[in-house]
Amino acid sequence: MRKLDTKKQAGFTLLELLVGLVVLGFIVVGLSQGVRFGLRATAAQARLGEGRADLDAVDRAIRRLVEQADPGTDHSGPTLHGAAAGFTIASMLPAAAAGVTRHADVALLVTADRRLVLRWTPHLHAVRVGPAPAAQEAELLTGVDHLEISYWSGAWLPAWEKEALPALVRLRIVFPAGDVRHWPDVVVAPQRHRVAG
Repeated sequence: MRKLDTKKQAGFTLLELLVGLVVLGFIVVGLSQGVRFGLRATAAQARLGEGRADLDAVDRAIRRLVEQADPGTDHSGPTLHGAAAGFTIASMLPAAAAGVTRHADVALLVTADRRLVLRWTPHLHAVRVGPAPAAQEAELLTGVDHLEISYWSGAWLPAWEKEALPALVRLRIVFPAGDVRHWPDVVVAPQRHRVAG
């Protein structure tokens, strides 16, 4: 009579292999979801960073315009005409935008197609003879709903037509509903002072 071989053969059963494959599938799915989430988060962060850089550049440009506002003289009249939705101001342009002259009459406004723009012409200290030069325009932001601007003179005023510059200018850029961009208020004081004469 032959002896029965009672030793088990080494290896995995079909059931063990199937369980291992299912567990491996769950791990792969979890890793792919994690990688996909990481890629989406990186892309969203890059978009926010680019948008923030745009807003920072606009913030610096607006601050510089108000800080460098020409206070005028006692005889020249007001150099800032302000409304709640925009203003015109005699100020110094950044060197990169200036061209021939840096001293310019600048308008900040939102166009009908929702662009925040600066329009400027060279500032003259005398009465203009002949036609005014064509205004140049620089787009600062797109997708802007409107501006909310107020001017400080003991209280926040919605418009400014006084001879002197306001103590502060507060500007808020409002984006359309659903836009994820957020603009904190820009509050800036003109730095130049009026001289007599």
